[in-house]
Amino acid sequence: MQTFKILLAAIIGFTLFFQWWRRYNRRMLRSSVFPDKWRTYLNDHLPLYRRLPEQLKHDLEGHIQVFLSEKYFEGAGGLEITDEIRVTVAAQACMLLLARPATYYPQLSSVIVYPAAYVAETVKHDGLVEIRNNEVRLGEAWHRGSVVLSWSDIHHGASDIKDGHNVVLHEFAHLLDMEDGRADGVPPLNSSSSYVSWARVMVPEYERLQRKAADGKKSVLDHYGATNPAEFFAVAVEAFYEKPIQLRLKRPELYEELKNFFNVDPAEWAEQEAADR
Repeated sequence: MQTFKILLAAIIGFTLFFQWWRRYNRRMLRSSVFPDKWRTYLNDHLPLYRRLPEQLKHDLEGHIQVFLSEKYFEGAGGLEITDEIRVTVAAQACMLLLARPATYYPQLSSVIVYPAAYVAETVKHDGLVEIRNNEVRLGEAWHRGSVVLSWSDIHHGASDIKDGHNVVLHEFAHLLDMEDGRADGVPPLNSSSSYVSWARVMVPEYERLQRKAADGKKSVLDHYGATNPAEFFAVAVEAFYEKPIQLRLKRPELYEELKNFFNVDPAEWAEQEAADR
């Protein structure tokens, strides 16, 4: 019994020390000098970064340093991982953490990057029959462990801020969604009332998109979002950051719900950018 108590105390002590060390290390990383070369990557290839107010740029740079310290990047299909790839991915992933409690995707350990779209095998079962197919993918988020991305699509999605397609925002939105253990289009929210508000807005918006997709009608949201609630959330996040003014005009309640969740206003950034020209 005494041995068990000692072991339990040691485990608790180590856990508390690790939590303290991680908070301290993250604080130090966020306050460290951001490399000029990395900032050049952001200014040259990430229009969304250029839209940010100065304080949010500074916050994003701090988050990037934490992300790159904690996540392992691996090249696949012959791709060599460079700082440009790492910073470009981290910046867009951390865009979803601005003005929110930054958990840094706790279930994510590695980011796997292919040169371009890649082929993944899928396995489905129809009764006792196993069906295997190959699918071409731009990215995917695993519930635990890794995110897989295509560099050519990362680069295109980052540079074109108006098309509403961004594979990094999409896949990392899935990770936010899955932080409560379920891929259901409902990320962890602050309170029970928040869940009520979320359902009141998201359910009819999802059903509206399903109807538009079935009828072949245009929407500010990509029709892929009609696949299921998880994809709806990911697609809505892409539109929120890349087509914010259109989303606010066409789907104001959806925009407001996402604005409340992320605590940022991308439409305001876009309007300020236009006014500064």
